[in-house]
Amino acid sequence: MTRFQLKIMGVLALLVLVVVGTTSLLAERGLRARTTENIQTGLEHEARLLALSVDPEAFDRKGDRPGLQRLVEAASKETGARFTLIDAGGRVIADSGVAGDAVATLPNHADRPEVIAAMKEGRGSRIRHSDTVKRSLVYVAIRVPEDPVEPLEGIVRVAVRSDRIDAAIGQLRRVLLTAVIVGFAMALGLSYLLSVFSLRPIIELRDVVRELAEGRLGRRLRWTSKDERGEIAASINRMARQIRDAADEATREKERLEAVLSSMVEGVIAVDEAGRIVLANPRAREMLSIWGRFSGRTLPEVIRFPEIDEAFRSVASEGIVVREIEVSAEKKRILLMHASGFPKHGPRAGTVAVFHDVTELRRVDAIRRDFVANASHELRTPLTAILGFAETLGHAADGEEDLSKHLDIIVRNAQRMSSLIDDLLTLSRIESGLSSLEIRAVDPARLVETIVGDFAPRFEQAGIGLHVHLAKTSPCLADHRAVEQILSNLLSNAARYSNPGSRVDVSLEEIEGFIEVSVEDTGIGIPSQDLERIFERFYRVDAARSRALGSTGLGLSIVKHLVNAMGGSVRVESEVGRGSRFVFRLPVDRSGVDPSGD
Repeated sequence: MTRFQLKIMGVLALLVLVVVGTTSLLAERGLRARTTENIQTGLEHEARLLALSVDPEAFDRKGDRPGLQRLVEAASKETGARFTLIDAGGRVIADSGVAGDAVATLPNHADRPEVIAAMKEGRGSRIRHSDTVKRSLVYVAIRVPEDPVEPLEGIVRVAVRSDRIDAAIGQLRRVLLTAVIVGFAMALGLSYLLSVFSLRPIIELRDVVRELAEGRLGRRLRWTSKDERGEIAASINRMARQIRDAADEATREKERLEAVLSSMVEGVIAVDEAGRIVLANPRAREMLSIWGRFSGRTLPEVIRFPEIDEAFRSVASEGIVVREIEVSAEKKRILLMHASGFPKHGPRAGTVAVFHDVTELRRVDAIRRDFVANASHELRTPLTAILGFAETLGHAADGEEDLSKHLDIIVRNAQRMSSLIDDLLTLSRIESGLSSLEIRAVDPARLVETIVGDFAPRFEQAGIGLHVHLAKTSPCLADHRAVEQILSNLLSNAARYSNPGSRVDVSLEEIEGFIEVSVEDTGIGIPSQDLERIFERFYRVDAARSRALGSTGLGLSIVKHLVNAMGGSVRVESEVGRGSRFVFRLPVDRSGVDPSGD
């Protein structure tokens, strides 16, 4: 028997007990009232019969009292009731409940409630304890004569023991108890049958829902009735079909995702909010030497590179993390890691990271940098010799116009090659980290003023106006020589690409914790499609003009690398025909060190 059946049977049994108990209580009260009323009616009838047998004047004749005593005793013997005759003053003149000679010793009954009621209304009744016979009695008293208007002659009182009522109630209780037992047994039987009948569809519904919850989606309810059960069956079956369709779609989506992840050349790892791995594609497992079971385990348990776990943890505070990490698994690798959190209705529910193997790319970059550095060093020696001999021949060729002209061409191109090699070496040192920057507090206004002063003659000779706007600023954190090279490259470009009669403005100001230096010209400008590539090495907007003006194509690339190395940034704004504005920013020094020594 199931708990559900026990509940149904218990509820029905309790309901039967409540109903039968309430009915029994009400029936007992009603029966008691009706029995009492019947007894009192019978007693009243017997009292009237006795009153008819007694001469009203006999209540005052003392000599006839033995006859009255015999009369009440005979009536009592015939009916089993107690009869009492009381005169108008409340004195008992005859009582079947006591011996004849003891009647005179009975107390006055004028204060008895039933007697008082009979004297006033013609009839009175009470159920009370009798002090004479020492038990509870039902009393009925009538007035003689009964009409209250006529003079009172006496009272006829009849009483029976109240246990007659209790006996009738006891019999009723026995009948009701039998009915309760039979009804309770029938209720239990009916409730059991009802529970079995009611529970059968519920058990079937439970089994179907349980199978759906366990992923077995083929089971259906076979109820076809038009009532609520049929509606429930239709709803459950429809839900099962929808769940199966959703599960099939999720399976297909998972298979597509697994196919995509398996075919990726990048490694992908995802963890949940507790740091447990939920996904790692084959490429990631191969990159990081993840073998065996990994799902549900934390990163330190399956990956022996703490830098990766630390990068995952940094996502919570940084949002997006980009790190280049060197790992030594089966072979040494350099991995570029991009990690970010993925949301789940608001808060971050986990982290996903993509790993790119840049080992070969970094190896090629290193080879290229070494080649550039080595080639530059190898070219510098013969180029210096060519330049020296060309200059010597130039001095010796004074007066020979053609020879001097050709030697000038050799010297000019040798100088251009020397500048190119110098820029290549500078850029190579910056990229390889061999160029050590001395970052310290620098007075930017004095440094800008000095460099602009050095360039003033060149601008004046070219017919270009050079203007300086220096605001009062805090010291900045920078390398003195690096700032000189940055500003020199920007001013050289401004002079190179500005026409005579134009102007160049150099401005210095402090904005949001950075020192901002701008070089703005009114030269030829840069097309918008070239702005994104302007800081790439060897990129020239107008290659022919740049070569003619002696540009190596590396100046702006050096500017960008130097600014980034000092923790700053650089940007360009330009419009063709209206000029360009180059702006670089360096962080403000908060240490309070006096940079006046620079």
